Amino acid sequence: MRTYITIFLLSFTLFMAKAQRNEILVPDVKTIQVIANGDWMAPPIVSLNPEDYLEISFDELTHQYHRYIYKITHCNADWSPSGLSEIEYLNGFNNNTIDDYKNSFNTTMQYTHYKLFLPNDDVQITASGNYILTVYDDNENDKPILNACFSVIEKQVGVSATVSSNTDIDTNASHQQVSFNINYSGYSISNPFNELKVQVFQNQRWDNMVTNITPTYQSPGLLQYVHNQNLIFDAGNEYRRFEITNVHYATQGVDYIRFFDPYYHAVLFPDEARRNYSFDVDQNGRFYIRYNLAEDNETEADYLFVHFTLDWEEPLTGGNFYLQGEFTNDRFIPSYKLTYNPEAHAYESVQLLKQGAYNYMYLFVPDGSTKGETGPAAGNFYETENEYMILVYHRPFGGRYDKLVGMQTVKFQQ
Repeated sequence: MRTYITIFLLSFTLFMAKAQRNEILVPDVKTIQVIANGDWMAPPIVSLNPEDYLEISFDELTHQYHRYIYKITHCNADWSPSGLSEIEYLNGFNNNTIDDYKNSFNTTMQYTHYKLFLPNDDVQITASGNYILTVYDDNENDKPILNACFSVIEKQVGVSATVSSNTDIDTNASHQQVSFNINYSGYSISNPFNELKVQVFQNQRWDNMVTNITPTYQSPGLLQYVHNQNLIFDAGNEYRRFEITNVHYATQGVDYIRFFDPYYHAVLFPDEARRNYSFDVDQNGRFYIRYNLAEDNETEADYLFVHFTLDWEEPLTGGNFYLQGEFTNDRFIPSYKLTYNPEAHAYESVQLLKQGAYNYMYLFVPDGSTKGETGPAAGNFYETENEYMILVYHRPFGGRYDKLVGMQTVKFQQ
């Protein structure tokens, strides 16, 4: 039986995008968050409506204040700089200071929490598209400390989409397939094949994003993408979860918490490779900062060293396991790579994380690849409640930048 869910979305077609995610550039910066309209579960996308807003925050592991400056750069669909002058996408001034900062209170690890909102009295964004906000130390303005990424949308076109476990390569097995129609009637597009660029994401992962897809059928004002094998995704499994909302007792997914002067360490229950579908109500990779006794989670949540273990009898060859989740900024970098411990017969990793609730998975990345595989540690099961996001960009003939004209998310449900 075909299993699918239908939803009406907004705009698209497909093109290559360089995987641009949030990026930490110095070791003392932690916990970048880009939250749209106060919804930590939503993608970092807002409209040009002045009522919409973004909250961008991070911690620096010191109580010493730094005067930080942020600069906003407009980017193309592939996250390369668009070349627009600042007056073409900003109202106000670029290179503004971050004036909202607070020291941590009663934590074992001292940090300063920095935060800014967009739009604000200093600057407002006036053009849709992708943006990178770069933060610099005012004393070293040629040395950025982080990049925070977000998008601004002007909704123009309509799309209907389905996600099905009845795919072109198997049925109710290990994959899910996305199909959709683009309805651009009422919106001026001269050549949709050349002017539209569409990106399709699974659980907001960048490593397996699908691009460069051509429509199966075209009719006036309508593009159809059906039976396209490029839109078949490994189904994976539900994310694993843990919560550290109090350092004095273990909660979900945590075996025990110990204080080794001067910091706390949280040891998670050892994980194993999954051979079956594991039902759970996850958050598709997100994390949420929370200390259950805090009046202010931003400054009272402590940092802990979190110990991950993936039991594995013998090390795999031809690649490496990496932690993946929003807290890794979706980057396969050495700090998130697991190390094999032959004495424990397990892969291990230790991460410095702020108290809260976290989703994570183990992805195997083959040597020479930039795409993670869910199969080895999580398996691939059609029942998995994955979330798919579709972004649609439009550059009209003679246009100088890519407008983000459509966006929507759809979840697979049995």
